[in-house]
Amino acid sequence: MSNPAASSPSMWSGDDQRAPSGDSRGVRGRPTISDFIYFIILAVAAVYCLNTYPDQMDYYERIILVATVPLLAWMGWLWRPLRTMTIVVGLVSLFAIWLYAPDGNLLNGDIDRSESVFFLRYLISSQSAILWMCALFVLATIMYWIGMVSPTAAWIGSGLTWAAVYAGAIGLLVRWREGHLLGPDIGHIPVSNLYEVFVLFALMTALFYLYYERRYHTRALGGFVLLVVSSIVVFLLWYSFTRDAHQIQPLVPALKSWWMKIHVPANFIGYGTFSLAAMVGLAYLIKENGETRSWAKLSPVFILGVLLCAEPFVFSSGKFSATWMIYFGISAIIVGLIMAFRGPISRQLPSLEILDDIMYRAIAVGFAFFTIATILGALWAADAWGTYWQWDPKETWALIVWLNYAAWLHMRFMKGLRGTFSAYWALVGLLITSFAFLGVNMFLSGLHSYGEL
Repeated sequence: MSNPAASSPSMWSGDDQRAPSGDSRGVRGRPTISDFIYFIILAVAAVYCLNTYPDQMDYYERIILVATVPLLAWMGWLWRPLRTMTIVVGLVSLFAIWLYAPDGNLLNGDIDRSESVFFLRYLISSQSAILWMCALFVLATIMYWIGMVSPTAAWIGSGLTWAAVYAGAIGLLVRWREGHLLGPDIGHIPVSNLYEVFVLFALMTALFYLYYERRYHTRALGGFVLLVVSSIVVFLLWYSFTRDAHQIQPLVPALKSWWMKIHVPANFIGYGTFSLAAMVGLAYLIKENGETRSWAKLSPVFILGVLLCAEPFVFSSGKFSATWMIYFGISAIIVGLIMAFRGPISRQLPSLEILDDIMYRAIAVGFAFFTIATILGALWAADAWGTYWQWDPKETWALIVWLNYAAWLHMRFMKGLRGTFSAYWALVGLLITSFAFLGVNMFLSGLHSYGEL
């Protein structure tokens, strides 16, 4: 197969011969001076945190912090935009922490300043930043779809997606500090409840998409991938406004473990990439059936699309609330419009080979991280409950998700699985993953009942 980045659809404006990493290097080679400077910045930041907040980190957390430095440096070398994001998000978050300190001492802070300081109230307090993230993701989704007929709109969609990622990352980091300002027994890494992990879920999905957008020189997939991100946003807003989920709460005893800090992020890298693969699978089916007139061939795509729209509706505690009825109605209309305009849409999408390659790479990355997360979860269970595995509903469905994607990869490697069947399988995989993520919390009790909706 030829280099996918060499095939540049017309929607990609301003082709600047960038490397697959998304930077101006023609070939990714040895680290440059800027890579070493980035590493030094990360190291200095880590040393500062170790010296400034020694009482708020245990032995294991210090190890995680130190290990993060070479990891981020390596990731920044692989994908240059991540370096800029890390530095900007860190500086803005530090600015927010400083605004919380009335005397300028970062060790002090007053949480009530979030209502009186302009920048905190309207821009960079955790809740403000996350709300900005939600709005920007929705706007990005709209612009990506307009971008099907306007390269300028597609470019704006990319910019809005990046802005949303920046806002969400700032929101999570500032939320971390806000928890400590509320009380020493409240502060914790913001990956402990559904509100926080939904933010992380949206960020992971969008970040991986942005990487593939640059690697494959196409913005045509943005509308598809951002649909699932917008769905996450809808659930996040519903969960926040109906359950006050944005309120920072102390950790339940089961979550007071350093294992959570590595298990949850690894888990949601898997969820994010699986979601990305599913939407690429949908794009594949639209591309393949762009000129098809037979509804016998189109109906499975439509049915799966409607099922994906209906899933949050089903997961609304069995209550036919107006919110979820409207959500389902609008989502079903969107699916219908995609099917109705499949011809023009398919002509904007990259080739079937590229779509298949993105789908495979996303699932491969997700499977690797989900495997790591599952192992870490077993070690956490052994530490908390004295045994690695108890066939708890959450554990069982995590195993089902793992087996599903293991089978997908096995069939690809051993049987050469490609094309239509793999795309349908990726879409069905999202249904399975969604139930493991939300459905189990709503319908099945067990040792993970602290995550119940």
